[in-house]
Amino acid sequence: MNRASCIAIMSATLLMGAVSLLAQSRPTTSLKVGDPAPDFTLRDQDGRPVSLSDFKGKKNVVLAFYVLAFTPG
Repeated sequence: MNRASCIAIMSATLLMGAVSLLAQSRPTTSLKVGDPAPDFTLRDQDGRPVSLSDFKGKKNVVLAFYVLAFTPG
């Protein structure tokens, strides 16, 4: 086995191990239609933290998540 193959196999093994650890550490949440959304905090376009609870009782909130929208990724 040449060096490139060995490095590829080691990298794949490490990647699978990391994915496995991440999958085990994620909390599972089962929400049903009508359940209140759990509080979370994300950063806005200026880098400031914004929490869902900041809007509780003040405004209606619509959440829309777009994969890779407006990002360089």
